[in-house]
Amino acid sequence: MNNWNNGNLEQVHQADEQGLYDLLETCQEGLSNQEALARQAMIGKNILAAEKKESLFVTFIKNFTGLMAILLWVAGAIAIFSHSPELGIAIWMVNVINGLFSFVQEHRASQATEALKRMLPSYCRVIRDGQECKLLAEDLVIGDLVLIEEGDKISADGRLLQSNDLKVNQSALTGESNPIEKTEFPDSDSNKTSLEFDNMVFAGTSVSAGSGKFIVTAIGMATEFGQIAHLTQEMQEEKSPLQKELDLLTKQISLIAVSIGLFFLVSSMFLVGQPFAQAFIFALGMIVAFIPEGLLPTVTLSLAMAVQRMAKEHALVKKLSSVETLGATSVICSDKTGTLTQNAMTVNSLWTSGRQIDVTGLGYDSHGELQEEGETIKPDQDQLLTKLIRYAPLCSNAKVLAPNAENPNYTVLGDPTEACLNVLAEKAGFQLADLQKAYPRLREFPFDSVRKRMTTLHQSAEQGTLFTITKGAPKEILEKAAFYCDEYGVHPMTEAYFQASLAANDQFAQEGLRVLALAYRDWPAETDKNSLTLQDVEEELIFIGLISMSDPPRQGVIEAIEKCHKASIRIIMVTGDYGITALSIAKKIGIVKGEQARVISGSELVHLSDQELKKALKGEVVFARVAPEQKFRVVKNLQEMGEVVAVTGDGINDAPALKRADIGVAMGITGTDVAKESADMILTDDNFSSIVHAVEEGRAVYRNIQKFLSYIITSNGPEAVPSAFFLFSKGFIPLPLTVMQILTIDLGTDMLPALGLGIEPPVEGVMDKPPRLITDRLLDRSLIVKAFCWYGMLESLIAMIGFFFVYYLGQGHLNHFVNHGLLYHQATTITLGAIIFAQMGMVMNARADGQSIFTLKYFANKLINLGIILEIFLFLCLTYLPFLQGIFNTAPLAPIHWLYLLTCPFLMTAMEETRLRLKKK
Repeated sequence: MNNWNNGNLEQVHQADEQGLYDLLETCQEGLSNQEALARQAMIGKNILAAEKKESLFVTFIKNFTGLMAILLWVAGAIAIFSHSPELGIAIWMVNVINGLFSFVQEHRASQATEALKRMLPSYCRVIRDGQECKLLAEDLVIGDLVLIEEGDKISADGRLLQSNDLKVNQSALTGESNPIEKTEFPDSDSNKTSLEFDNMVFAGTSVSAGSGKFIVTAIGMATEFGQIAHLTQEMQEEKSPLQKELDLLTKQISLIAVSIGLFFLVSSMFLVGQPFAQAFIFALGMIVAFIPEGLLPTVTLSLAMAVQRMAKEHALVKKLSSVETLGATSVICSDKTGTLTQNAMTVNSLWTSGRQIDVTGLGYDSHGELQEEGETIKPDQDQLLTKLIRYAPLCSNAKVLAPNAENPNYTVLGDPTEACLNVLAEKAGFQLADLQKAYPRLREFPFDSVRKRMTTLHQSAEQGTLFTITKGAPKEILEKAAFYCDEYGVHPMTEAYFQASLAANDQFAQEGLRVLALAYRDWPAETDKNSLTLQDVEEELIFIGLISMSDPPRQGVIEAIEKCHKASIRIIMVTGDYGITALSIAKKIGIVKGEQARVISGSELVHLSDQELKKALKGEVVFARVAPEQKFRVVKNLQEMGEVVAVTGDGINDAPALKRADIGVAMGITGTDVAKESADMILTDDNFSSIVHAVEEGRAVYRNIQKFLSYIITSNGPEAVPSAFFLFSKGFIPLPLTVMQILTIDLGTDMLPALGLGIEPPVEGVMDKPPRLITDRLLDRSLIVKAFCWYGMLESLIAMIGFFFVYYLGQGHLNHFVNHGLLYHQATTITLGAIIFAQMGMVMNARADGQSIFTLKYFANKLINLGIILEIFLFLCLTYLPFLQGIFNTAPLAPIHWLYLLTCPFLMTAMEETRLRLKKK
């Protein structure tokens, strides 16, 4: 049994029927039930292995144990230790609320394996002990003989023993839009990938047409389907770029805060002579002051608001941190079928007698018309066109079901290539049911991959005459055509007409279109329909014309791709379709613009080293006929090149790449459950252009976080500078700002405006710039310099002028400072007020983000406006409510003090406007 028990047989595609029986130790009567049970006991059932999941408790705890969360827990403890229990509890509540919100938003246990299981059929028809029986799919073993027919889902990988015009839809595994013709003949081509062998069938695919019998060669996790599940399961969840940035930012802030705390601890002990306990409390207060308590809530709110805006643009985000990842995306690896195109074959044009007639309308919707040189034509007034359009669906077996309450989309039964012929007839005003009634089918000579033709025999219900219709590959049809017809009648085929027809076919093929040729032959009414042979009906044909078709691009995709190029985002098509088709679509929709674009097939990719692949990825490239693990490899190499990669897809074959990508984007309508569960984001309209809106939102989130940091860090300077005056004057200048007042700014007045910055919508022109580099830091040098050395110093100057201004007004000189009484409390109050009011101007500077504040829509951000009102209200409460005055060392202010405070916001904005104008000059 060593020949089969590993479930990983190689080269079964090369063996003949008897060789397969010998290799798999079975026979024409199939396995016995006893032998099947023995094999099952040895290698297990035909099921996918369950993925080990993180426990709900661990998932929950993770939301409260990140670096920033730990820093907030410590900050809260410090506040409580500093005799400020209310503020400590407030900090902890910020952490709790943020953690709960994140958990609720992101808690979706991975269901990829379960979704894969749902794709497999429950039952199958098997031959055991020489008898056909119905069996649970999970009970299949290697060596079983399985029967399949049109409409069946395939339960395991296998090698075909019989094929009767069998076509299999493998789009879920390969992404290829057209059903694959299957044969039972041995194939020894060593250049093919495992999914390219036409004598093999695979679990998770379905039968589009015909019937067949195969011998099971792999089950469960050993199938191609199972390998995808394995790739999906083995990947560890990685942190998003934003999560990595926040971790780094937390370390930076912690280092700054602790360093400043130690500095003030040592300085207060040695310069001022404070006792250790008092100096320690003072230093702890400074550490808390430099911790941005509002960072996590702001980030979460910013992401959540972006998620809401994206939902309105048909993009559902499953994980909050994925939003910002989109903003950093530098490469989008996109599937073709169902993502860039509609996955709905559509007739583009007709060619007959030297004329080209264009067909409007997309997909399986029958709205459209026929046009010649831009003018609408009516086919019922043109006998030649009428014949071409009527005969094509008669020689087909597919059906198109209109959307209904249960299924909002068009459903195709059979080959999509044939289905679009029915739609063509409807666009011309003909109904398939009426045609079938007028010309009932008497016999069918099915299509096969050798002849590349299909023929049907019909009788005119009205006249009783017989005729055959033959459709298939243009060259094969033309070689059998002895005549051609035009508007004047039927004529003998000439070399000139033959070559003109081939030239028209070549032109369509160069445009990436699929082409069918149509011919017919009349028969005497007395012909015995049963006496006709295949050779009879496919000789002396009368050629009618050509029908070209394609899977059309999605609406708006061309514009979306252009926006991506403008935003310096590369798009690489990675598809299971043929190279010539993929390259044609890539050129048509603008993914590829140069003439030197390279098409790399799956078979070529196998032989490329990672170094050669990375070199190819630097230029314009299209990947065609690739296997799931190869798409995964492309994404992996791009990431190793430093790219932030988004992957779009809708099939099972896309699942590993979707999960490996920095952000996976699945189609909501046509996407399989597997793709949706593996992705980070789902497009509810399946429209590639929705990604552009999502990228825009992602970029806005990153800028909003930087605006928040700029705003918050600005107040850190004036919170620290007053303490420096106290220390370096060795206590001569009393403390201009107390620890309680510092915490009031951080957790009170600054909080709501800071949150308001987090919900700013994308600014105009955000998509005109390249994506941020993965090495860019949230807290970069320019932000630190601007926040500390420009805005921070301005606010510090304003705050300290206010402090000295109170003493000057009260004493008429600055020779003697007191650290108690009304004058001191007024001085600390105006220092606090100056920072609060300066921050009102600063929030507008942050909103403008380097632009003039006169470009702002002042009342657009209601949260910021509400925050400014709340700041004023809180300051009034601190200043005039007696029980708060004692806690926060404040006192009522005189009118002249208020006049000074009211100038502070305008001083901040005026200085920034001056800086911007000087910078422009």
